[in-house]
Amino acid sequence: QVQLVESGGGLVQTGGSLRLSCAASGFTFSSYAMSWYRQAPGKEHELVAAISPGGTTTYADSMKGRFTISRDNPKNTVYLQMNSLKPEDTAVYYCYVVLGYWGQGTQVTVSS
Repeated sequence: QVQLVESGGGLVQTGGSLRLSCAASGFTFSSYAMSWYRQAPGKEHELVAAISPGGTTTYADSMKGRFTISRDNPKNTVYLQMNSLKPEDTAVYYCYVVLGYWGQGTQVTVSS
């Protein structure tokens, strides 16, 4: 069955960095686009970034220049490098595959 397991979240100060990982299994990882979403308390899910099977990337405007999505197809893993973090980046970050599956999420908290 499809599984997405996120890791790498935590508590960081404003201006700090974190690297999230999402390990995928149960499908042909290299054939599907992968995305990162986030949900802050009381808010809707928000697209953070997406990457196509061939490596084309898209970002939400507020993340451009600060976040980088990448994938390692042999390792079945997608990453989200987050730099210059701000308190408003505090949220649960989720990995998503276009097959319709979500990971369990990883908490990112940015202190001011």
